[in-house]
Amino acid sequence: MTAIRRGIGALAPEERPNAGKVINAAVERMEAALAGAIDKLGNAQLEAQLSETIDVTLPGAPARIGSIHPIRRVMRDIGSYFTRLGFAVLQGPEIETDANNFDALNIPADHPAREGLDSFYLRPDLVLRTHTSPMQVRAMRESGPPIAIIVPGKAYRRDAVDARHLYQFHQIEGLMIGTDIHFGHLKGVLTGMMRELFGPQQEVRFRPSFFPFTEPSAEIDTTCPGCAGTGHRAETTCRTCGGSGWIEIGGSGMVHPNVLRTVGYDPERVAGWAFGVGPERLAMVRYEMNDIRDFVENTPSFLEQTS
Repeated sequence: MTAIRRGIGALAPEERPNAGKVINAAVERMEAALAGAIDKLGNAQLEAQLSETIDVTLPGAPARIGSIHPIRRVMRDIGSYFTRLGFAVLQGPEIETDANNFDALNIPADHPAREGLDSFYLRPDLVLRTHTSPMQVRAMRESGPPIAIIVPGKAYRRDAVDARHLYQFHQIEGLMIGTDIHFGHLKGVLTGMMRELFGPQQEVRFRPSFFPFTEPSAEIDTTCPGCAGTGHRAETTCRTCGGSGWIEIGGSGMVHPNVLRTVGYDPERVAGWAFGVGPERLAMVRYEMNDIRDFVENTPSFLEQTS
């Protein structure tokens, strides 16, 4: 229309007035047609919305809520068991002194055990703790016997990441110090812990081992929950224990006299036992997992399965 109006000047003088009237009439008709089309589309949209039906009795979409992480669940169950026995639950610093992490636990600088435990040093005398055992030293220095504690927390080692190892993991340390404490107490407590986690059928065995801060020392095994200790499941070799019928869960032993002397205790008057177990290892058995990395991948489908 703009181009046509500009062309009016080229018309003969007597044609110009009539041309303007014709153009204006055409513009009015087109604007009226456009307005009518817009109204028609708007009415059609309104009719479609009014014809929709909503069943207000149908349940809404469920909200996705969080759940307790498998490792936290295992740690909570272990903590509940020990608090019922009268143990205190302590937590300690993840940044430890080299003296507490090694020297006070009978691991001097030239000890071969340091090679497998040397970890992430922040400076020559500070290290990210390689186990929760330094809290044994801290607790005994702050309090005299008797002592009954567990210490849940993180530990760090420069392990290569694979299906069974992470550079950061959790441990639960247990310590009992007093008079007339012997290895039989340790066996009874750990057997009860395993039955708390896996059921009344669980048994515990101890295999001789070596740890610098305990003497005698033993690895802790429990009967495989997957096959009830038979080594077979559904006429095939049990995948959880590899057919042995046993699962290794940690280390234990009687507190070494050198450790007791370091904190000012008299090993002739008091004795005690200690153990350390890995919640990741227990959770892998409990939930029949094959890869420890699943714990830190933050996959919602995995967390929903173990909730």
